[in-house]
Amino acid sequence: MSGQGVINDSAKAAQNVASQLARHARERPHQAAVIEHAKGSREDYICVVDLPSEENAKILNRVLAYQSISYARLHSESMKVAAGLVALGVQPGDRIALMVRPGIDFVMLVFAIFQSGAVAILIDPGMGRKNLLACLSEAKPDGFIALPIVHAIRLLYRSRFPQARFLVTVGRRYGWGGLTLRRLRKLGAGRVHTVTAGGDDPAAIIFTTGSTGVPKGVLYAHRQFVAQVEQLRQHYHLQPGGVDLAGFPLFGLFNSGLGVTTVVPDMDATRPADIDPQKFLEDIDRWKVSQSFGSPALWNTVTEYCAEHDLPIRHVQQVFSAGAPVPGRVLERLQSQLPPGAQVHTPYGATEALPVASITATEVLRETQMQTDLGAGVCVGKRFADIRWRVIPILDAPIECLPRSLPVGQIGELVVSGPVVTSRYVTRQDMNRWAKIDVNGTIWHRMGDVGYLDASDRFWFCGRMTHRVQTEKDTLFTVPCEAVFNTHQDVYRSALIGLGPAGRQRPVLVVEPFSHAFPDNDRDRQKFVAALSAIAVKFSHTTSIEDFLFHPDLPVDIRHNAKIFREKLVPWVERKLKWRE
Repeated sequence: MSGQGVINDSAKAAQNVASQLARHARERPHQAAVIEHAKGSREDYICVVDLPSEENAKILNRVLAYQSISYARLHSESMKVAAGLVALGVQPGDRIALMVRPGIDFVMLVFAIFQSGAVAILIDPGMGRKNLLACLSEAKPDGFIALPIVHAIRLLYRSRFPQARFLVTVGRRYGWGGLTLRRLRKLGAGRVHTVTAGGDDPAAIIFTTGSTGVPKGVLYAHRQFVAQVEQLRQHYHLQPGGVDLAGFPLFGLFNSGLGVTTVVPDMDATRPADIDPQKFLEDIDRWKVSQSFGSPALWNTVTEYCAEHDLPIRHVQQVFSAGAPVPGRVLERLQSQLPPGAQVHTPYGATEALPVASITATEVLRETQMQTDLGAGVCVGKRFADIRWRVIPILDAPIECLPRSLPVGQIGELVVSGPVVTSRYVTRQDMNRWAKIDVNGTIWHRMGDVGYLDASDRFWFCGRMTHRVQTEKDTLFTVPCEAVFNTHQDVYRSALIGLGPAGRQRPVLVVEPFSHAFPDNDRDRQKFVAALSAIAVKFSHTTSIEDFLFHPDLPVDIRHNAKIFREKLVPWVERKLKWRE
């Protein structure tokens, strides 16, 4: 068919997640692939209302709030753009920075880049101008598919992107050359495009959050995306025809490989904690959402709203929350607000290896939360079927040979291997020797997390390796220490910080109280500190913590609003203690 192209039946092309999109386009052509809130005029969008049901179409047109694209059209539109990119001169392996808002265009363009054989550079726009420019410059893009504002900024810093020659504007173009997306689609229309990329060919560069340093560009091969989709399908029994409210944009890509409809919520993807819970719940009810992914911060906001207004979360049968440990109080609220039989899952992984393990809220609340509150760490569950893991001795240096496994219950560093584990960084490449262990061609990734395995082969997360506090007498791990203080009724969250050189560090606990409990005067502060000190002396692993500070809003990552940026806290703590002393 004109403009739709074909998928090559070779084994290599089958290892491209776009082959799964093509299959769903054949098997469920009229099912909505992506639904988004409409903003601006329809001329701003490639895709308009495209649901098969007249009743659904009437609903959409009446509220004038949504637009969607079917699986058949998502495939045909992405193939048009892929053909247009090839006609433009894009070669396999060329790197294309994609910077558009989450939604229909984002999903369609990612698949178009995959189908063209180019490599998609995916980056969080909220990481700040300095990091954003540095990451983009280090990724060495050959082109940009981006919003007008991005192209305007690119023009200002064009000396940092000397290779960028393929320029596509999603929206109106203002004299910086290249094509508009509409023009690119016309260029690809009528061309038959054959997908040949797959397997070990590079597919994407995705940046880490930078929560423990400068963000690093992780190289994904096509086979890793295929493996991720398959692992999620098998472990969570995800079936085509489901509806997912995607509180994290990248999850929409997995959905399109699974045959699941993605509903994109009306939210700032870089600020999930600021989600409008009423709108989120309206989306769930309107589309009878069967599953939803969101960060712990997002679900904290939504469940607090539900608790305050005595509202249930209807329809949803599976909830996923990841990015940082999910507080027990959030899991408890969420489980109680869902329909009977619904499951809450907390997957564990990293940008470099995802998914690795998973546990349900039921298991946490029945078995592990009490131990977490006593300082045992956070249980993240058992590994996925195709993951191999071991806990090795902590070593602040590159590792050439895979070390022995530590005994059950002994804290060390987690290393993992499997089909979803990426092989290298393509920026900050000096970090490869620190993060990767090559065992006869099999790559093991050092997660950078410390913890231990229990007798049931579950991993208990005790924090980041670089965040541990090494005093003259002992080593303090962040999560076990923070957890005992987080049981205080007025503590929202806390962060253990170490001041000074390793081996002689001074532990300081920075506490973020609930807003209503923030101590505003010396008397309240002294009372709060006394309560925290009383907790500290109850546990052998926290008795050396004697300094407590209060912070109104701990700095967190922009992807999940859940990982605490401890490095940013250190100078603040130093100033506070110096002033106090």
